[in-house]
Amino acid sequence: MKVTAPKHLRPATRRWFSQINELFALESHHLKLLLLAAGAWDRVLEAREGLAEHGLVYIDRHGSPRPRPEVAIEHNGRLGFAKLLREIDLDAEPPSDTRLPRLNRNRRP
Repeated sequence: MKVTAPKHLRPATRRWFSQINELFALESHHLKLLLLAAGAWDRVLEAREGLAEHGLVYIDRHGSPRPRPEVAIEHNGRLGFAKLLREIDLDAEPPSDTRLPRLNRNRRP
């Protein structure tokens, strides 16, 4: 079953979705899992961009450093992506032309 990649995905992720859809014989439930995996990958990238812009931590109202919410979003997205690929039983690479921004670990808020 071949399906067009949804427009809400990033262009690189849409290409990846289409490539996987062409290379593998996926049933409808696999396509839903593939769509979830693609969405998880896009969330990882969004979180990574936020971390690149704002850093890994913020200072709370008590003056204590706290991890930014994007840290958990990135972590959970990576785990979700890997689990979904395993569930579909794909041995495929993530979208290859998507470059993650470098993190500036010493950045202060």
